[in-house]
Amino acid sequence: MLDPRARQLLRTLIGRYIQSGEPVGSQTLARHSGLDVSAATIRNILSDLEEAGLLSAPHTSAGRVPTAQGYRLFVDSLLQVRPLPDSELARLRGELPAGTGTQALLGSASELLSAMTRFVGVVSVPRREQFAFRRVDFVQVDNHRVLAILVFADNEVQNRIIQTRGTYAPGELEQVANYLNYHFAGRPVSEIRATLLRELRSARSEMEALLARSIELAEHVLAPDGDDMVLAGQTRLMGLQDLSDVDRLRELFEAFARKREILQLLERTVHAPGVRIFIGEETGLAPLEGMSLVTAPYGAGGQVLGVLGVIGPSRMAYDRVIPVVEAAAGALGQAFGRE
Repeated sequence: MLDPRARQLLRTLIGRYIQSGEPVGSQTLARHSGLDVSAATIRNILSDLEEAGLLSAPHTSAGRVPTAQGYRLFVDSLLQVRPLPDSELARLRGELPAGTGTQALLGSASELLSAMTRFVGVVSVPRREQFAFRRVDFVQVDNHRVLAILVFADNEVQNRIIQTRGTYAPGELEQVANYLNYHFAGRPVSEIRATLLRELRSARSEMEALLARSIELAEHVLAPDGDDMVLAGQTRLMGLQDLSDVDRLRELFEAFARKREILQLLERTVHAPGVRIFIGEETGLAPLEGMSLVTAPYGAGGQVLGVLGVIGPSRMAYDRVIPVVEAAAGALGQAFGRE
């Protein structure tokens, strides 16, 4: 628990450090904190904050900088966040139009997040099984391979090659496609296989062959696809004062290229409402040491589809980044709802 003077000094110090990137000394705090106390009193309070693990003093400077723990206290209880201005809300909604398809929407969202914050924008891709199935067509490739052309309700098209156990005649492929399209168009992919199995158990003998073949093809064509995410603005990090170390930058870019660890971090927040902030070691990822991740889930129709966020140095303007992330999640969800 900090007394009001310590809270005000910590708030001012972190605000000045975020703005300048330079360690903040007691004379600067005396001028900008708004407290009527001596420089000696300020130095004593700063020593207490340092002892509490909220500040550290670089050896080359008489000033102090916030630690990850200091940033955490700052964003949890000292930060004042205002909603995004109407003009910027309108920009988000205008540049995330419905009808462009899922991949285009996700790409636009990540680019907007990067452009509006000057850091890295990241958006996790919704799982395909969350979307309604529109239609499927099958084309024979050879005796044991079939090309499936799958169209989803959000206008995305996927082509998948299926390895089949037996051989299908063109008429059989057409019959299976017609059956799936007639009975399952407009239903979520995740429901279709379970329904087919249920119907097979209660089917009349003349339907069993068609259902069995439908299940074999549906198991492959409607299987969940690999999770992924869309990144934008990685090169913006190269000019930042906080990331001047080439080795650190390389590790960070390698983590972006792998995607897996960052995607798993995003998935941790998918069912947590509102904005979540990971600072430094809280991410659990060594390449993100000294970095922060600000995230929020997005969804439509009462269903969470994914997570978006911003990755940047811990010395970021949280009062600016948080409302951008929150508003972008709402705008992306609205676009999916209109889709």
